[in-house]
Amino acid sequence: MPNTEILEYKCPCCGGVVEFDSSTQLMKCPYCDTTFDPAALMEKDEALNQPPADEMQWESVSEEWPEDETSEMNVYTCKSCGGEIIADANTGATHCPFCGNPVVLTSRFTGALKPDYVLPFQLSKEDAKLKLKAFMKQKKLLPKLFSEENHLDEIKGVYVPFWLYNADADADLNYHATRTRMWRSGDTEYTETSHFRLVRQGTLGFANVPVDGSSVMDDTLMESIEPFDVSQAKPFQTAYLSGYYADKYDIDAKQSEERANQRIRATTEDAFRSTVSGYATVAPERSTIRLTNTSTHYALYPVWLLNTTYNGQKYQFAMNGQTGKFVGDMPIDKKAYWKWRLIYTLPIAGVIWLLLYLFLR
Repeated sequence: MPNTEILEYKCPCCGGVVEFDSSTQLMKCPYCDTTFDPAALMEKDEALNQPPADEMQWESVSEEWPEDETSEMNVYTCKSCGGEIIADANTGATHCPFCGNPVVLTSRFTGALKPDYVLPFQLSKEDAKLKLKAFMKQKKLLPKLFSEENHLDEIKGVYVPFWLYNADADADLNYHATRTRMWRSGDTEYTETSHFRLVRQGTLGFANVPVDGSSVMDDTLMESIEPFDVSQAKPFQTAYLSGYYADKYDIDAKQSEERANQRIRATTEDAFRSTVSGYATVAPERSTIRLTNTSTHYALYPVWLLNTTYNGQKYQFAMNGQTGKFVGDMPIDKKAYWKWRLIYTLPIAGVIWLLLYLFLR
C-alpha cells in the first residue's frame, strides 16, 4: 500500500504531529502548544477529489497468509517512525501503534467515499470520563464496588459514519374512534357507543434524519445518544480527524433507506395521532405515506466509546461527542434491588389489605 495514502499533520514551528483540539476547535501541537485554524490545511485534502490510484500489483510466488485472513486487512507505513500500521477495510483514521502519532488514511475518503460534512468533537476524553462518573452516581441500584473495581479497558473518540436523509412526507391516515355515554333510568343502566371515522392528511418536512452507516456500531446505542446538532457541521476536512479514530461506511445509503423509512413513518404517525383527542378509543385503520423531494448526505458524527470490565463481564458506554448525552449498560446489585422492592411494596400491600378488610367486614 503506497505511503501517499498516509496523511499526518505537522506543526509548522517544531515539526511535531498536531491534532484537532475539541476545546478550542483548532489544530494544536502537543509539544509547543502552537494552534491554528483547520482551514489552513485545506490544500492537503485536494487529493480526495481525485480518482483512486492505479492498483497494478503482481502476486508473490512466496508463501503468504491465507487470502481469507488478509482480504480485510491493509498495511501502511508510519511516516514518523516507519512502523507498520495494520487497519481493516473500513478504518479511516487511527494511531500508529509504535509512536502513537495520529494518522489519516486518505484512500478511505476519496471520490465517492468523501463525506459531505463532519461534525467536530466538542468534548474531550476527560469530559467523557467525568460523564461516566456522573452517570454511575445516578444509578441507585449499582453495586457499590462497581465504580471502585471496574476499570476502563478502552476509551476512544470515533467519527461514526451516518447517512442523513431529507424528505417531505405526504401522509394520509384514517382512524376508527369511539365515544361512550352512560346513564341510568330507574333501575336500568344504559350505555351508548358512538363510532367515528377520522381522516388526517398533511405534509411533514424531515431534515437530516440520521442512520448509522457502520455495521460494527450498535444502531440502538447510536440512536440513544441523539440528537446531534447538524447546524454545527463543517464541510469535510481530514484535519478534523487527526487525533481520533474514524470509520468509513460499510452499509451504503441504499441499504440504510429501510431504517430511514421506519423512523420517518413512526414520527409521522405519532405526529398525526397526537392531533386526535376527545375520544374513548382510537385505532388506526390505514396509513399511507409518500416521500417527495428526497436527498441524502454522508456525514461523520463524533462519538466517545468507553469499554469497562466488572466481574469478568464487559460493559460498553457511548457519549455524544457534541452534546455529552451519555448512555450504557450497568450491573444491578440484586440485594439492593430486593431491598428496594420490599421497602416500597410492603407499605402498599399493607394499605391494600387494610382497605379490603374495611370493605369486606
